[in-house]
Amino acid sequence: MAWRSHGRDNETLVEALTRNKILRTPAVAEAMRAVDRGLFAPPGIRPGSMYEDAPQPIGFSATISAPHMHAHCLELLRTHLAPGMAVLDIGSGSGYLLAVMAHMVGPTGKAVGVEHVPELVERSSDALSKMPEMCEMAAAGSLQVVCGDGFKGYPPGGPYDAIHVGAAAPHVPAALAEQLKPGGRMIIPVGREGEAQDLVEVEKDSGGTLRQRSRMGVVYVPLTTLQHQTGRTWR
Repeated sequence: MAWRSHGRDNETLVEALTRNKILRTPAVAEAMRAVDRGLFAPPGIRPGSMYEDAPQPIGFSATISAPHMHAHCLELLRTHLAPGMAVLDIGSGSGYLLAVMAHMVGPTGKAVGVEHVPELVERSSDALSKMPEMCEMAAAGSLQVVCGDGFKGYPPGGPYDAIHVGAAAPHVPAALAEQLKPGGRMIIPVGREGEAQDLVEVEKDSGGTLRQRSRMGVVYVPLTTLQHQTGRTWR
């Protein structure tokens, strides 16, 4: 059903995801409705293609995940994206999902994106600046996009109630687990490039113990170094 969730525009995309029961809760549907995915279209990609339920290349061997995957991840993180909470988005890329999660945590919360391609940091920051809500959060210091290594996260903004990782790692990075708040939740694709991957839910209990469980099989681009990523063929 996920691949039948194409839309003509942002509204019809959200309607399709809701009709196909991928979006299941009003809070997530409202957040995806509030952030127009088309605003985050990279140069050379027609904005309308952003409403197709398929991943799209955004340059530098990076992609924006398909809308149904964003919806699944948001639903899994929903209880940890309440107003006032803190969220970290690793491999924030286009900035779209960061904007949706920032909308959910609101101005009393904190949303941090980490992206290691400088051009994508600049491009995503420009896209975010087109939304008054995001401009206000950025001015208040509650929204930021950082150029850095996704494996290392962003300790100055932590600890985080929610961590989303948008690329597959061979294992859960220790630095990200450390930055997860007790009671927090991380969603991360785990598996090596070209091999079977699982979308893994990681929870940290009050004593700091991590518990992991697979939610579904997935295929993501790898979480890797900038040099390795920009040396790949899909640009």
